[in-house]
Amino acid sequence: MIENTRIKRLNQNSIQDGEFILYWMQASQRPNYNHALEYAIELANRYEHPVVVFVGITDRYPDANLRSYSFMVDGLSEAQKSLLNRGIGLRLEVISPEVGAVEYAKKACLVVVDRGYLRHQREWRTYVADHIRCPLIQVETDVIVPVEVSSPKEEYTAGTFRPKINRVLDEYLVPLEPTSLEHTGPTILDEKSNQTPACILKELNIARTVPPIEWLEPGFDAALKQFEYFLENDLDSFEELRNDPAENNLSHMSPYLHFGQISPLYMALRVIDAESPGGPSFLEELIVRRELSMNFVYYNEHYDSLECLPSWAQSTLSSHATDEREYIYSVEEFEKAQTHDPYWNAAQMEMVHLGKMHGYMRMYWGKKILEWSSSPQEAYQIAIYLNNKYELDGRDPNGYTGVAWCFGKHDRAWKERPIYGKVRYMNARGLERKFDIERYVQRVPTIH
Repeated sequence: MIENTRIKRLNQNSIQDGEFILYWMQASQRPNYNHALEYAIELANRYEHPVVVFVGITDRYPDANLRSYSFMVDGLSEAQKSLLNRGIGLRLEVISPEVGAVEYAKKACLVVVDRGYLRHQREWRTYVADHIRCPLIQVETDVIVPVEVSSPKEEYTAGTFRPKINRVLDEYLVPLEPTSLEHTGPTILDEKSNQTPACILKELNIARTVPPIEWLEPGFDAALKQFEYFLENDLDSFEELRNDPAENNLSHMSPYLHFGQISPLYMALRVIDAESPGGPSFLEELIVRRELSMNFVYYNEHYDSLECLPSWAQSTLSSHATDEREYIYSVEEFEKAQTHDPYWNAAQMEMVHLGKMHGYMRMYWGKKILEWSSSPQEAYQIAIYLNNKYELDGRDPNGYTGVAWCFGKHDRAWKERPIYGKVRYMNARGLERKFDIERYVQRVPTIH
């Protein structure tokens, strides 16, 4: 069952006499447990048409590089094969997504699209809605509770958001059953547009200084395998060990969630069924914290600048902007992990070489960029730049929210101190007191 609140018409156009139902796949790049895909199949069965899936790959995606494109394109290659087994052709094309969607829509009865929350993702959908003759129907599938249902406004903290989403959560924790496509059609529209992943990567005019990662395999099947490992080996101890950088007791699912290669609904249902002592903590991160980030970027247009912060945080950072700093590093020194702090350097190197940083260390990492930059504005932009460049799960609501939290977002005012003002403070002694932090440093071999 697909809840009506997931479905929204983005224009009021009439259904056309086309050749197929088009699913413009962009944010939810998976062949299963995908509400947008299943809805497209339902409509195709109703109107007795095949389904064609289109993905536009632009080399102008904000801050993307070879690392992120490789993970995405390899995942799409697997999705292409899986969809073909369901009688559905997936077209991969190097073209700006909104332009490609308009072109493919010329032969479509109607278009279904998944949902994105960032500025450019919303602009793409608006453009397509305004430039096609047929309907554009958006189906939300990368959250468990649709963003407007969980809250009609930007939430101040997780504490204000949690009771609102929990009130409606059970209505959306519903398994999604696959629908068989009754009318399969041509799976290749145009040989020229049917580009292979390897060709796509070669064709893209992108930054290639950040190499692909090798420790985590992309794609839907790999995501399921990684998640199964976590359920069997690490979920029970997740509550106890999740914040300990030395233990690395994490699911490592954020890259898959970033590219829509796995469904958060599927993950939540599996965790609930596991009845594990670590389940509540994991669900807090997967549902409350993750969907709070969607709430943030959807309702706050300044999510990538200091203007997104609550007034108390902006005010206190401004009043301490000229405080004397013991250390000031340039963006190049930060990027090369050339600070005096071995713990911060290890976190930076973990991100540079693995494309992912332990969550607790990312908080410490962001706080210290604030402390060691010449101004809060410069610190914020450095944190965004580094996070987006190296993190596989950067450039998304969770990434922007994680950076903003380091500067006071979704937090309260604390004891006032130099540089930070009333923004929460973290220091190396706290790491040493709580964890075997030297073991974390040793766990990042590329720093040596």
